[in-house]
Amino acid sequence: MKRTFAIVLFILSMLSVSAVYGQQDDEADRIRTRERLEVLLEKTGAEINVDFKQSQKQPFNYVGSLKAGLVNTESFEIVISVTPKDTIGFRIYPHYNKGYINVDKVKDRAGLMRLLLRLSDRAFLLGADESGDIFTGYTFTLESGFPEEAIRIVLRSIVNSDKFVGEMRPFIDGSSAGAVR
Repeated sequence: MKRTFAIVLFILSMLSVSAVYGQQDDEADRIRTRERLEVLLEKTGAEINVDFKQSQKQPFNYVGSLKAGLVNTESFEIVISVTPKDTIGFRIYPHYNKGYINVDKVKDRAGLMRLLLRLSDRAFLLGADESGDIFTGYTFTLESGFPEEAIRIVLRSIVNSDKFVGEMRPFIDGSSAGAVR
């Protein structure tokens, strides 16, 4: 009985040790991904006139603002997260009329939501976060390695979302649809 108890105790201790090391490995992988992302954002950010900064509140997030080349929106707030689940997530919030576009504060909520559903057929994920703010989102899994070129393509294509904000304008504030680039 004592021998069985000792074996079970040994196995449990080994499992907990491997779990701790597994968590440390996961954290080390996340840090390496963050470092690679930082280098990529520094280079590609300069190409698209966005200065990405590491978030003070969340060290695995980078935030930048795209203002150049826009016709229908003042800027795009870009939030990029390295998650603990082996993904990199983008949330890109258009700033229109000095703030976020919030589904609860627009002139025609139903019309805006119908437009978002139609746009999802020809654009990347368009949705609203838990507070109702509209965003464009992208998520990259890291199963096949670091998706450097795909991230570059997304960063360079953010400016193209400006035309979608132009299509939203009649539903946001009743103004005519904006310029399409």
